[in-house]
Amino acid sequence: MSGKPELKGRAARLARLLPPGGGRGQAARAPFVLLVVLLLGGGLIGLLVLNSALSEGSFQLDDLKQETKSLTDEEQALQRDIDAYSAPRALQRRARELGMVPGGDPAFLAPDGTVKGAPSAAPTGTTPLVVAPEALTAPPGGATTAGPTPVGTQPPPAPSATPTAAATPTQSPIPTPTPGR
Repeated sequence: MSGKPELKGRAARLARLLPPGGGRGQAARAPFVLLVVLLLGGGLIGLLVLNSALSEGSFQLDDLKQETKSLTDEEQALQRDIDAYSAPRALQRRARELGMVPGGDPAFLAPDGTVKGAPSAAPTGTTPLVVAPEALTAPPGGATTAGPTPVGTQPPPAPSATPTAAATPTQSPIPTPTPGR
């Protein structure tokens, strides 16, 4: 008698479907289990790497959003400055500081060569604040180099002993830079 019990009926039919030898099934299971464990481990490591990359990307996105917001705020502040400098009153004040005066009545030249209107020169009641570059580099003794003065500029007025009402302490012979340049 053998050490195996004898199977009957349904169990016998199922036993015939399975290959004989019980030890070989255990040895074939080990590579399969190892493969499944490696696949699961690789999948978990891949998910960890993907999650880290996504979180790093979200941090970069937040930094870029903050930088965009600060640059937008700076652009809006600069645009406000440009608008303030280009306002009509600011332009008029700046033109007066530079010695410009309002023009007189305009005259127009017709295609046939006739002049329409009465041209008049601009009033020259004030001394412009714009000085020739030679006057800025002139020696303190008042001696200037010989040469023509540029058109539209006058040398600075000589200092007088009595202050006039037209002189203001904020006048500066150095021209201020034009905004936006």
